[in-house]
Amino acid sequence: MAATLEVDAELVAERTGILLISDKGFASKAFERELADMGIDLLRPSFKREGRRSGEPLLKKVRQLIESVNDTLKGQLDLEQHGGRTFEGVAVRVAQRILALATGIWHNNRIGAPVTRSLIAYDH
Repeated sequence: MAATLEVDAELVAERTGILLISDKGFASKAFERELADMGIDLLRPSFKREGRRSGEPLLKKVRQLIESVNDTLKGQLDLEQHGGRTFEGVAVRVAQRILALATGIWHNNRIGAPVTRSLIAYDH
């Protein structure tokens, strides 16, 4: 993570109030000090030996959202079997499937369908 922040130093320098959300693997006082020096707040779960960290209750909701998106991408959009052979090919297939899902949700919303995220009616 530190190397990524060094490579994209301009990205961090151009923005204020950055919140980095991570897991327990990024737990280090030195790393947190380095982030604080760059103006980045670190939100991560606390260890058992630590007290509850600021913002920690938010992590469960964020994690559930991320897992839901991953499940949709893997399951409903079948992105593990994308068939792309190059970075560009993978990117195009991912974009196509996300656009198809967004279009289906938009359409279901417009027609007043009871379940807007379902694409079963369009699966031929």
